[in-house]
Amino acid sequence: QVQLVESGGGLVQPGGSLRLSCAASGIILSNYAMGWYRQGPGKQRELVARIISDGNTNYANSVKGRFTISRDNAKNTVYLQMNSLKPEDTAVYYCNAAKFLYDYWGQGTQVTVSS
Repeated sequence: QVQLVESGGGLVQPGGSLRLSCAASGIILSNYAMGWYRQGPGKQRELVARIISDGNTNYANSVKGRFTISRDNAKNTVYLQMNSLKPEDTAVYYCNAAKFLYDYWGQGTQVTVSS
């Protein structure tokens, strides 16, 4: 059984930082395209950052220069380092693993940026 478990969300002030983690079981993350998505209040789910098997990454324009996605193959975990957080980053953040017809999602972790 495949499980993706996110952690690291919480309440942070504008300008602060958080690091989200996505720990996988049942799959080897390095064999998948791993993405972080978010869904803010009243908004559609959107891709925030992605890292593919060869290590290449891409980011949404709104987070470029502030967020960094990385992968620890030994821990089978993907991270999202979020710096200079803004109120508009408030959302539920989801981890996704995708390969061919396989598509797995975590349960999400809430990030709230507010003073």
